[in-house]
Amino acid sequence: MKKALSIFAIALLLASCGPKKKQVQLLDAANFNTEVNGKKVSLYTLHNGFLTMQVTNYGGRVVALWVPDRQGSYEDVVLGYDHIDKYLNNAGERYLGAVVGRCANRISNGSFTLNGVEYQLPKNEGENTLHGGLVGADKMVWDVVSANDSVLEMHALFEDGMDGFPGNLDMTMTYKLTSDNQFQIRYKATTDAPTLCNFSHHSFFNLKGEGNGTILDQELQINSRYMTTIDEHLITTGKFSGVKATPFDFKESHPIGDHIGDVDEQLANAKGYDHNWIVDKSDPKAYTWCATLTDPASGRQMQVWSDQVGLQFYSGNFFDGKGTGKCGKPLGYREGLALETQYFPDAINHEALAPFPVLEPGQEYRHFCDYKFSVMPKEGKSK
Repeated sequence: MKKALSIFAIALLLASCGPKKKQVQLLDAANFNTEVNGKKVSLYTLHNGFLTMQVTNYGGRVVALWVPDRQGSYEDVVLGYDHIDKYLNNAGERYLGAVVGRCANRISNGSFTLNGVEYQLPKNEGENTLHGGLVGADKMVWDVVSANDSVLEMHALFEDGMDGFPGNLDMTMTYKLTSDNQFQIRYKATTDAPTLCNFSHHSFFNLKGEGNGTILDQELQINSRYMTTIDEHLITTGKFSGVKATPFDFKESHPIGDHIGDVDEQLANAKGYDHNWIVDKSDPKAYTWCATLTDPASGRQMQVWSDQVGLQFYSGNFFDGKGTGKCGKPLGYREGLALETQYFPDAINHEALAPFPVLEPGQEYRHFCDYKFSVMPKEGKSK
């Protein structure tokens, strides 16, 4: 009996000396309690037993997203800040975790023509308008319609003339953590006048966890054989090009860093991947698998599914380490990536890039985007 107890005591001692599993570390909600333009800003926590996510209604930002590895140890896989002031007074990356729109991506020369009327938008990226303009969805305080343990529904009204766009655009956006470990995003919008409508989600993901190194050794697969070509200003030329045997070929999964140096040589201004892929599908409106991101070391895997025609992959090329994330470490060069489902960039200015991001009165804009998380065991099968 004593011998059995001794063996049990040794087993307990060895277990306690093993590597400790990192647990979810929630941000203090009090750090996000403020008012912006007379509207209340707060932090909301969603969970489903596998994923834990914290969201602020300032820009609909995903501030934290905790995912376990194959040992059950958690890491926060999105880049962000631990205090609302760092979002409000941010000299670095503007779009961390936010919803972007009313027209995501770039509009060349900040202008477009709709029904014979030309509209000039504020230029907030050189000669271009990026992600909606000076205000955009990311700098708005969204009204919280409802919130529970796993669902957050938000609403915003984009008034006629805001950022130069026509029409009052009425928008509802829902974030949900499902029982099968999806982070679901649902967009719905209507308008009282013809306008552009093209929203997207702009979390920067790092499946190693924020502050734990670059994304270059994480493996990416994109369901695409073609992409929209861009010029030296990162603006779509209105043409398509095949990706086979180029640095943009992610038809088969491989590490992001394999060919990123070749991208630099082809288009130095991009400083890496900042391009739009055309999702392979026969029906432009079909809900389809778009991409899979895998971190072989931790086993974390994220699939992207959507009903949109395009996928923007941005490899965090302009992080410079000057900003500090929630983990207390600098947000360094290529330490996060964005996978944004959307219409093709600048489609309104190129006839070849249909379907166009135009919403008419009486129509309803709908956009499904799902980030599906799982853990890969050593043999490479999801569980």
